[in-house]
Amino acid sequence: MSASNALRSAATGEHQNPVMAFRGFLEKQKSQLAAALPKHVSPDRMIRLACTEFAKNTLLQKCTPVSVFGAIIQASQLGLEIGVLGQAYLVPYRNNKTNTYEAQFIPGYKGLISLARRSGEVTSIETNIAYANDRFDLRLGLDTSVEHVPNLDGDRGAPRLVYGVAKFRDGGHHFEWMTIGDVNKIRARSKASSNGPWVTDYEQMVRKTLIRRMSNYLPMSIELQLAIQIGDAAEEGKRATLDGDFVVVQDDEQDDQQQATQQISHQPDPERIPQHTRQPEREPVPQQQADNPPPAAAGQWEPSPAELAEIAARERAEAGGLFDSADQRTSQTSLAGRRPRSPLDVQ
Repeated sequence: MSASNALRSAATGEHQNPVMAFRGFLEKQKSQLAAALPKHVSPDRMIRLACTEFAKNTLLQKCTPVSVFGAIIQASQLGLEIGVLGQAYLVPYRNNKTNTYEAQFIPGYKGLISLARRSGEVTSIETNIAYANDRFDLRLGLDTSVEHVPNLDGDRGAPRLVYGVAKFRDGGHHFEWMTIGDVNKIRARSKASSNGPWVTDYEQMVRKTLIRRMSNYLPMSIELQLAIQIGDAAEEGKRATLDGDFVVVQDDEQDDQQQATQQISHQPDPERIPQHTRQPEREPVPQQQADNPPPAAAGQWEPSPAELAEIAARERAEAGGLFDSADQRTSQTSLAGRRPRSPLDVQ
């Protein structure tokens, strides 16, 4: 909302319709949409589809505009239409790190089928759900056979399993099936298990789960690979963005954990601090040691005045040959083993 519209709304007490504001925002970004869309989808149609989904989902209206527009761009780059046809969905997620809602693009099962056929090797993919009151016979082996007769006269019951067949251009085919229990296990691991298409379009998500498993055996187009990577990241609660022919996946929770780990690792370990940097505690010095300090370390000794006087006296006595008896004994003992010196002739 512009500043003038905000002032007018504050003065009149009126609030702008969020859907109209969203449409105006997309109209300003029409050139970017046109650059991302393939030729068979017009930007006006993509804007209408996006506004329809935006109007139906109140949580989507709380999402940041940047995330909603980014999800629309991703769908446009893959050439998938949002919402009505089940090719793609805009699913709101709560970002606990920023305490905001963000929209993410999730491909639907019809979108995966459309992308698989773009490889040119897949001619058709068919999926069906067998219900409890249907007649269903599955025989596995070298020649797998399936017989499914739907109950058309009453309640078909709860979903029992889902199966599908992909036919290839060379005449081959691939058959895949899953029980509903297996599908629900995959749903339980999804971060969007309690909202979005798992709630509003459960049967379509069941079919998509089967196609996702089937895609491991299909010749893939680049668009199908990108859509599967984006869908897998969204199911795990991660953010995925398209960068050319690559998908960049970002995990906010893992980033927070790595940042916390780095902060912990940067704290110094007190046991590993070098000894020369640690200040030892000083012990109290007794009074006697304080009065008579120990001699200095080697290389740093300096004689006291009394010692200097004694040294000078000994040098004079030695020069004159005058030693007292005690000094002679001491000198003879200290000079033992040395070559005798001739006496000095002092006149």
